[in-house]
Amino acid sequence: NINLDTSRAVMAIKLAERLDGLPKVIAMHPCAVILSNASLPDRAPMLINASGYKMVEFDKDDVEEIGLLKLDILGVRMQSAIAHSIAEIGRTEGRELNIEKIPTDDPDTFKLIQSTKTIGLFQIESPGQRELVGKFQPSSFEDLIIDISLFRPGPVKSDMITPFLNARQGWSAPRLIHSSLYEILAETEGVVVFHEQVIRIIATIAGISLAEAESYRRLLNNPEESANFYPWFIERAIERGYSINVVEEVNEVLRAFASFGFCKAHAAAFALPTYQSAWLKTHYPAHFIAGLLTHDPGMYPKRLLLDEARQMGVALLPLSINKSGSDYLVEQIQIGDNYGIRLALADVAGITKDEMDE
Repeated sequence: NINLDTSRAVMAIKLAERLDGLPKVIAMHPCAVILSNASLPDRAPMLINASGYKMVEFDKDDVEEIGLLKLDILGVRMQSAIAHSIAEIGRTEGRELNIEKIPTDDPDTFKLIQSTKTIGLFQIESPGQRELVGKFQPSSFEDLIIDISLFRPGPVKSDMITPFLNARQGWSAPRLIHSSLYEILAETEGVVVFHEQVIRIIATIAGISLAEAESYRRLLNNPEESANFYPWFIERAIERGYSINVVEEVNEVLRAFASFGFCKAHAAAFALPTYQSAWLKTHYPAHFIAGLLTHDPGMYPKRLLLDEARQMGVALLPLSINKSGSDYLVEQIQIGDNYGIRLALADVAGITKDEMDE
């Protein structure tokens, strides 16, 4: 009996080991969308979830294996705040502002960013980011892309920021390693920040296509698979005439930064609303802060945003049964051409939509 119980226990444990890690429940990814033509039901298992949405029963890796593209579509409340600002500019000034056509090299906008007075701005309003932009002193749109990419858990944890700032401010020379890599590394002061840089380094050293290099870059995130990459990479580089010192230095950079890199295309998409929010705060502070107060896109309470408005010389106008709306509105005040922000009825405790409409 003892032997029989033992064998059953061993069998149960082995069965449990095979089940370990398998999905137990069904959950919907909050923002993933699969792109396909009408043949999707013939190519992937699908179901209807409890909310009535069609779902593919594959994870992101399986989706790519069958040749489909997965996109993460994010909802960014800053876009609503910007839209509210533009609508208020149109209402108060009688002109339509096309935010997509504002100059991306406005000196006053970058002066505001460099001053670290970035509360309310997309991506660069946290205490850590205010410290970084103060030390970095971004002066171009490209700098904003780098800043957003540097302020990520990986780069911060691996201390990528310090060597970048030292090179940026002239305290040390950029680490450019080899003449064939100058163009790749110069844009970020010799510090590998972007996935695209890792791809280009591998492609340049190994003499392969960017598509092949991207496949190898993905291996670097996996300790087991990356162990096979480095011997191949060293052999390939030496065959192509690179010295062992250069190859070892490149390997050191790849080991340190490859898994922490950030996609430049992603950062550029984030940098655009960052710059647009900074431009609006610089040139239309009342309209921009009215948008922030209405849509609450950031990390700070409204009382702090109201204080920011005061510091920028924007008047705060009290609640008015005749002039207040459900949102924060901009009004031209009597003194000069300045604008003030009229507080919203929505902030009255317990008020309902019907009461506001009435």
